[in-house]
Amino acid sequence: MSVHEELDQALRELESTMKAADMWRMERPEPEAFDSPQPFCIDTMALPQWLRFVFIARLEALVEARAPMPATCDVAPAVEAYLTQEGARASDRLLMCKVVEHIDRLVTEN
Repeated sequence: MSVHEELDQALRELESTMKAADMWRMERPEPEAFDSPQPFCIDTMALPQWLRFVFIARLEALVEARAPMPATCDVAPAVEAYLTQEGARASDRLLMCKVVEHIDRLVTEN
């Protein structure tokens, strides 16, 4: 299986995990929110919004184009910090972090 196929599968798993944790249904941010210079658009979006509308969308575009992967991807620590801060259930936090760590590895190691 190619890295693009593995990444596509991991992105579907992230979507499924977010849906199961009730973190998928949300409003699309206003267009200006995407222009944030801050990491993870932290000043204009909640992290689940960023995951859905920026992170997943950008990686899906790379998969579709079979484009080269970014040099680094280190999103899992931010996801863990956010979920801990929000008091997410331990099971949701563990599963989400595991899925995002896998995506980080797929992107960075290829």
